[in-house]
This record gives sequence, structure tokens and C-alpha cells, in this order.
Amino acid sequence: MKLKVLPITLLTGYLGSGKTTLINHILGNQKGYKIAVIVNDIGEVNIDADLIEREGVVKEKDDNLVALSNGCICCTLKTNLIEQIAEIYDMGKFDYLLIEASGICEPIPIAQTIMAMNDMLNQQGLPDIVRLDSVISVTDSLRLVKEFNCGDNLLEEEIEEDDIENLIIQQLEFCDVIILNKVDEVSKEELSKVKAVIRRLQPKAKIIETNYAKVDLKEILDVKLFDFERAVSSAGWVEELEKDEEEQEEGEALEYGIGTFVYYVRDGFNRKKFKDFVDNKWEKSIIRCKGVLYFKDQDNMSYMFEQAGSQKTLTEAGEWFVMLPKKKQDELRQMEPKLEKDWDEKYGDRMVKLVFIGQNMDKDKITKELDACLEK
Repeated sequence: MKLKVLPITLLTGYLGSGKTTLINHILGNQKGYKIAVIVNDIGEVNIDADLIEREGVVKEKDDNLVALSNGCICCTLKTNLIEQIAEIYDMGKFDYLLIEASGICEPIPIAQTIMAMNDMLNQQGLPDIVRLDSVISVTDSLRLVKEFNCGDNLLEEEIEEDDIENLIIQQLEFCDVIILNKVDEVSKEELSKVKAVIRRLQPKAKIIETNYAKVDLKEILDVKLFDFERAVSSAGWVEELEKDEEEQEEGEALEYGIGTFVYYVRDGFNRKKFKDFVDNKWEKSIIRCKGVLYFKDQDNMSYMFEQAGSQKTLTEAGEWFVMLPKKKQDELRQMEPKLEKDWDEKYGDRMVKLVFIGQNMDKDKITKELDACLEK
């Protein structure tokens, strides 16, 4: 008999963080679960097939491993991922599914793909068949110590790996549970600093400290923690961005110098000056920056600026509402309290609002440099 709904746990985490060790731990301690596993590449992740067979998950060796080996499941294999999940559901012999994302995957597109399965079924009048139970970020304590300068400096040979910090941060920001692995490999002081950084990046997720990914399964399986709207708004930068101006002061003393501040002005940047700031004057103390801005030479367009580690991106985010006809503006302002609250008679909804998260940041200096980027 088929399950009514198949619960899914999505495991994210950078290469070497301990995701595969966690899967093998779960498979070896099932406590009645019959678990299927989807991975990107069996050859790379080394799931213990003998363990699977010995623990009686399935009779056929490797029958519960589905390899997605031709790309990353967060982007190029969305359709294939849906097909593989549907196939596992139709087999009718598993009551749980683990999906191990590649270490270079961002979690949001995967979550959206899983949710899209039910949406497609609902449009046909059919019930849900899957449930995303939680998104887990397996995080290497020692790596965080190095990446975020919470102890040893970033190793020289790793500096060019400018995607690492971004991916680690994306995986931390969108999750329900953080498994902070390899905690014995750092000092108590370093661990405290790492946790302080995590709490600034992700203030809401549950943190579980562990070694060798040994976790009580009751803490991570069938926990019913995932909620998409909550997950996308749980990142520290989102929380700071949505605060009122009076709430955006740093206030209390910052733990280990790790804090946040919001740079907020209504005038637009000079494009060349801002580029010079980003390229040549960026403070190494900044761990994360994200927000919205615009340029005076193109003041109809809003841009999303994002920085994590050494990686920085600027993407168009659509035209400002102030560019709409006056009648449409008034309608939207009546319907959207936040838009009305942020509306300025001179600038409309145009603004520069950037959230900074970092360690021992010189707020006054950063603010002064940004002020210098404003069009005069």
C-alpha cells in the first residue's frame, strides 16, 4: 500500500562538511524507518552499500540509491529530480526520503522543486504525495573558523575559492536545522565565536553540536519544521532589513565583535564611485552584505546587491513602483502598508538599503565611504 505522503529531508552543506557521514549514520540507526536516498553522484559520496544491505533497507543492493550524476539538482536536473521522487513514491516500500544536495548547491531551488510537485498535482485535483519535512545544513566548525576569521586566518591557497563563503552562507541562511559538525576540532572560544557568527546569519534555526555527524534521529527526522515563507525570511539580513529605522541601531554589546548595521539613504549612488568602493575599498571585516540600491544615471531600476566572502554580485531587481502611472501608484500604496510607510514624496519607493553583517566592522568608516558614493 502506498504512503499518503512521503516526508523528505534535504541535506545541504559544503564539500567535506559531513553530509555523507550523516546519511550513513541515519541508515545505520533507522529505528524502523525504511529510507530511500537521492544523491548527485554515488561514486563521489561513498554511501555504504554494505551497510544498506546489512540493515535491511532493501533486499537488492543499492536499490535505494538514485544517482543524479549529470548535474546539480538545484538547477540542471529539476525535472529529473521530480521524476526520481515520483518513482520512489510509486515503489511503495519506503516511508522516508533523504536528498543529499551537492556541496555546490543552493538549497532554495531544490525546496521549490519539491514543493512544485504538490502544486502540479493539486492543479489536477490530486492530493499531495510529498512533504518537505526540514532542510538541514551540515556545517564544518573548523572551516567556519577559517572562512570567517573566527580563529586562524583563511589559508592562502583557499583565497581564490571565492564561491565557498557564498555557498556556506546560502546554506546557513535557508535551513531549519544546523548540524554544527566537528566541534572537537576547534577550541571552546573558537566554537563560541562560530556560533555567534551563525546566529547573526541565521537567528532562527536549531543548532545541534556534534562530532562525526552523530545525531539523535528524533532531532532531525519527521520534525515537521519546514515552512517556505518562514525559511526565506529567517536569514539575519532579512530580519535586519525589515526592522524599522529606530530598531536598526546596534544597541546591546556585540558578542565577539560580531554585529550588524543597516545603511539606509534615499538618494542614489554614483555608479562609478560605488564600483570603486566595492572593488578597492571593501572592508575584510564584512562577512555578509545584502540589500537594494539604485544609481542616479538609471533611477528607474532597482538592483539587488549581494556579497558573501569575496564574491559580490549586482543584479537588476525590476523597476521602482514610482515609475508607474500615478493612479496605479495610489492603488498600490493603499493595498500595501509597507509600501505606503516607505513612500517618500520626492523619491517614491526608491532607496538604498544595505544590511552588513561582520566582525569588528568599522561602521563609521563604511558609512563614510558609502556616503562618498552618493551622487552630488
